[in-house]
Amino acid sequence: MKIALPDCAGRMSDYTLTGSPIPAGKLGRDAARVVYSAAHVVADPFTANDPSGRATVDWAKTMAFRHHLHGLGLGIAEAMDTAQRGMGLDWPGALELIRRTREDLPEARVANGCGTDHLNPVDARSLDDVIRAYLEQVEAIQKLDARLILMASRALARVAKGPSDYVQVYDRVLAACDKPVILHWLGEMFDPALAGYWGSPRFEDALETALEVIHRNLSKVDGIKISLLDKDKEILMRRRLPAGVRMYTGDDFNYPELIAGDDQGYSHALLGIFDPLAPAAAHAVGLLGQGDLAGFRATLEPTVPLARLIFRAPTQYYKTGVVFLAWLNGFQEHFVMLNGAQAMRPLPYFTEVFRLADGCGLLRDPGLAVTRMKNLLALYGA
Repeated sequence: MKIALPDCAGRMSDYTLTGSPIPAGKLGRDAARVVYSAAHVVADPFTANDPSGRATVDWAKTMAFRHHLHGLGLGIAEAMDTAQRGMGLDWPGALELIRRTREDLPEARVANGCGTDHLNPVDARSLDDVIRAYLEQVEAIQKLDARLILMASRALARVAKGPSDYVQVYDRVLAACDKPVILHWLGEMFDPALAGYWGSPRFEDALETALEVIHRNLSKVDGIKISLLDKDKEILMRRRLPAGVRMYTGDDFNYPELIAGDDQGYSHALLGIFDPLAPAAAHAVGLLGQGDLAGFRATLEPTVPLARLIFRAPTQYYKTGVVFLAWLNGFQEHFVMLNGAQAMRPLPYFTEVFRLADGCGLLRDPGLAVTRMKNLLALYGA
């Protein structure tokens, strides 16, 4: 099967598809690693709302994708940045998403983003403002009997004067959590407003503060996800976590190595890249559980160039690549995103995502993907 693809000057050349779709598989509850896919949302393309206005979600397609992830045995990280939280999806929309997923998939492994995004950082005047905002979301999500991922707070990053302020806020918020939560350390490459989180621009100092929060609240912490795109920092922290506290890799550049682990431990996974890579993730971790490390690596390592492209700088626009692949793979009938985010990457990005996804078996229906890629090219005048 062939398709003519343009280069950066618009010159067309034939590309022959070579990939074979990754075989379907399903992880069991006793899988070798706990694996969460941070899931995207599907926009309603027929809304009269402006892209810069209130988000309008296609709930049927959004829920269908979550059934797809659950059908593969993957956990769902709900209402996180992959769902355009804070970049199109506001807190009321996030709570509705959490409620629907809880009702639709009551038996699924789901952890839900809980933050302070309904508090505009410029309106935050004190730590008490941040604590109140966190507790409002904690209460609302726990009323649904849903588990929490305690997301990093832009408001806290703005008002905190140093590490002790972070300790104070997290102590107060974690005390209100009725089940162990996943903490979330999101790097500034994902959100520039989070620069200097944990009270210091130096990783070594920030690490000590994060570890102090964990040690002070051991019974309330299931694990921590760090998204710093630096495997050495993750491994360093992983080796210092208390027994029973999981490291969830958020490193969309180095996930095969981190999940495989070393002689001193390994990382579980909570990854945005496991939205488009869901079949590969389920298949690979299944092989890992069978002791087939070579098969695990052979499945996931070829996906790394695709992941690095999708998450290239400006990293916060990785959602565009995630939704593009969802469209190519037939999980939605259009390539329209909340906040008009489909326009945040250039055409050569999409053509290379197409090539790389084909090469590692992530186009589940190559014929459909080719047809949709041709439609996109026509929109650009190619």
